[in-house]
Amino acid sequence: MLPLLSLPLTAVAALALSQPALGPPPRPVLGPPPRAAMAALPAPTTWTAPLDGPLEVLRPFAPPPEGWLPGHRGVDLAAEVGSTVRAAGPGTVTWAAPLAGRGVVVVSHPDGRRTTYEPVAASVQVGDDIVAGDVLGVIDHGEVHCGGLPSCLHWGLRRGREGLDPMLLLRRGSARAAAAERPALSPRRRRRARR
Repeated sequence: MLPLLSLPLTAVAALALSQPALGPPPRPVLGPPPRAAMAALPAPTTWTAPLDGPLEVLRPFAPPPEGWLPGHRGVDLAAEVGSTVRAAGPGTVTWAAPLAGRGVVVVSHPDGRRTTYEPVAASVQVGDDIVAGDVLGVIDHGEVHCGGLPSCLHWGLRRGREGLDPMLLLRRGSARAAAAERPALSPRRRRRARR
């Protein structure tokens, strides 16, 4: 860089204007975001029941106290063989194949949760993008899991490795599962809450 004393004054001014300004960064503009930014945000998820008609819970969500203990990590809903199974929310099909002898469909949702459906004869394929209410397949035979009944839908909900009550998506879950849906408190906040 040239010494400033050897340049004419107009050249010094031009050089100063071409350099980035020093000082604090510009302050963010407060107020509502522009409409374009609002349009880019994902719409809130509207969840729907995985079966048509009223839902009859045959076996409720009963998570184990520890992940390695036995428990019921979903709900069993009454359904006849051949009944249509629908996606509870928007997402992408990440599994649609037999697993342990039963047809299973898994939908991964934008919020990081996954819903599972079994036993289902799938009409979707892995990679299909779906919206709430789209047909995933039909109920297949499932007497092994349905407590002696010829069929039912086992509907599950997971966030990471944690099982959650899928009825919460419809605002019909258990109080224990609702507590699991709330963000976990830090150890410091848990101590404060106990006081």
